[in-house]
Amino acid sequence: MAILIIGGAGYIGSHAVRYFSDKGRDVVVVDSLSTGHREAVDVPFYQLDIRDEKALEEVFLSHDIDGVIHFAANSLVGVSMVEPYEYYHNNVYGMMCLLNVMRRQGVKNLVFSSTAATYGEPIRELILEDDPTEPTNPYGETKLAMEKMMKWFARAYNMKYISLRYFNAAGAQPDGSLGEMHNPETHLIPLVLQVPAGQRDKISIFGDDYPTADGTCIRDYIHVCDLASAHLLALEYLEKGGESDVFNLGNGKGYSVKEVIETARKVTGHPIPAVVEARRPGDPAILVASSDKAKRELGWKPEHENLEEIISDAWRFYNK
Repeated sequence: MAILIIGGAGYIGSHAVRYFSDKGRDVVVVDSLSTGHREAVDVPFYQLDIRDEKALEEVFLSHDIDGVIHFAANSLVGVSMVEPYEYYHNNVYGMMCLLNVMRRQGVKNLVFSSTAATYGEPIRELILEDDPTEPTNPYGETKLAMEKMMKWFARAYNMKYISLRYFNAAGAQPDGSLGEMHNPETHLIPLVLQVPAGQRDKISIFGDDYPTADGTCIRDYIHVCDLASAHLLALEYLEKGGESDVFNLGNGKGYSVKEVIETARKVTGHPIPAVVEARRPGDPAILVASSDKAKRELGWKPEHENLEEIISDAWRFYNK
């Protein structure tokens, strides 16, 4: 029996592929390579877009697929604000195609890579899974629509799903062998590290007038290896008879943009010049998770909670 990891050549997906393989699970990867990297995975691989149902179904017919991990979605908040059609077509229609193939092939278990962006502006300091979902951008709206689609397919076709709403993925394999390789890059930590790496002169801070202690946005950063372990635990939860559910994944502590930059200065020994620019549309001021439910129900325990460790691992990958 094999696990199909969709989007498995991307940043988080490739770490999940390695983790699943290291734990003895047979893995098959599907990725369009629109943002992924073929060299990041060394398991059976198919380059295709999941909106091509016929090609996707051939993968199911060629392997004994027992469960699916879904990472394949557009995920840039800023782009989603100006290209909502692209986000709805790729994310929502792509999910519909995947669920339709799973339904036809009798594959019941799905673990979905969701996002904190489904919540929008939080109503409390630590976001809980049953808090209101009012996304402030099309990216969050499409992820929420994908969650709702899974709910109705599960109810109608006897399927089960886990939606993992995680916060800001960061870091790399501790040995520096695998890390974040987006082009263009949009995530804060790798953008900051591009300055000491000589790839940019400075880092931009988008807004310093948010209602936070230092005026910059606060985010909960979670190590990519901890995300990978959570996906396997979620799948095992379903395999053991667990019911469909939603779980937050984060470290429960937020760091401001300025705190991230200062930590990167400490890790790299570089001054990392920073300049303040206008706010970006769609950015909530604070996003920090309560992950108590995942710890309690899935037995998940993050092992890389320290921001300095997360940035150090990312910097090690950059240096390699």
